[in-house]
Amino acid sequence: MSVKDDVLQIARAAKAASLGLSRLDTGKKNAALLKMADGLVAASAYLKEENRKDLEAAGKKGLQKAMIERLTLSDKAIDTMAAGLREVAALPDPVGEVTRMWKRPNGLMVGRMRIPIGVIGIIYESRPNVTADAAGLCLKSGNAVILRGGSEAINSNTAIARILNESCEAAGVPGRAIQVIPTTDREAVLEMLKLEEYIDLIIPRGGEGLIRFVVENSKIPVIKHYKGVCHVFVDESADIGMAERIAFNAKVQRPGVCNSMETLLVHRDVAPLFLPRLAARLGEAGVELRGCPRTQALLRDIVPATEADWDTEYLDLILSIKVVEDLDEALAHIARHGSGLAEAIVTSDYARARRFLQEVDAGCVFVNASTRLADGREFGMGAEMGVSTSKLHARGPVGLEELTTTKFVVYGSGQLRE
Repeated sequence: MSVKDDVLQIARAAKAASLGLSRLDTGKKNAALLKMADGLVAASAYLKEENRKDLEAAGKKGLQKAMIERLTLSDKAIDTMAAGLREVAALPDPVGEVTRMWKRPNGLMVGRMRIPIGVIGIIYESRPNVTADAAGLCLKSGNAVILRGGSEAINSNTAIARILNESCEAAGVPGRAIQVIPTTDREAVLEMLKLEEYIDLIIPRGGEGLIRFVVENSKIPVIKHYKGVCHVFVDESADIGMAERIAFNAKVQRPGVCNSMETLLVHRDVAPLFLPRLAARLGEAGVELRGCPRTQALLRDIVPATEADWDTEYLDLILSIKVVEDLDEALAHIARHGSGLAEAIVTSDYARARRFLQEVDAGCVFVNASTRLADGREFGMGAEMGVSTSKLHARGPVGLEELTTTKFVVYGSGQLRE
């Protein structure tokens, strides 16, 4: 068959599977998730052997070290995937939850019930763990899933999906609930994005280029996450020791991820005390600093920041720094340059904290905490599908609840429209 026919067949099978998944009770879903976790661990040797094929191809292509690290399925990575599935099994099931119920004057009872979205398509790069995370979250939320990973991980993703499917079948889950598109041909993505009759939602995970490609070509609603240009603002009332720890963690703990800090904003009154001590610590960690003129006056031998720096997601040990007059200037800078993912303020002033929470337009807004905490697991949501910067229908970490929609349920006793 052609690529178009292959993708269409997969989508039709997913649609059929979604009907059975929506009827599964919580116990059966949890049993399947636990079997999936055990299956991955038991098949670790097989998974690593398939992953080795991808790693060898990646080496020949000269992929960057960071990309190869994300691609590698070590014993620890496999155990982490299994642990994520077990965490999802332990979470409350959102399907069937009635979130609100009210009584009308005519006696009609009206409520909202959470239901699965249906079929979810995941398009992602490099990370084989996404295969397990996405499959687990979709299964628990009652959705069928179609996975299209990058060509660099085709063997790993196919192997993981095979183990997950075998485990699901053993637990009585409808067949074809979890499917991987088995070709690396880019045409498959384009065909997948046309199938709004069968696929209800697309979630891309990867670089900004991938996400823009998906959005530009999709006929299906997309949950977007273009990039993470995250800020930490150190207010004049901040505890300097706390601010130093938060800023250092936000930049250095894992710089190559979307919720790491890319720009530090510092109130002018604390900048002379705060910046030299933070800069010394960041320098020891190998961070390159780029600063505004005020920052350059306080720190020697740093790179001048350009206008482009304020909009750049470095995903590296590089940090832009700007000294601002006050909270107003910090808020204006974030409004102009922030990507809507995660923003933080360090302050001991309650009114400024409240204003920051209310006025900053982002999926996650923190007071006295690192932006690195913008994560489903850190929020107690279990494994996540990613962090959405969209406003419809999900924003912030995408977990089980975000993979459901609602319908109105109405109880009557013979009421009619007058």
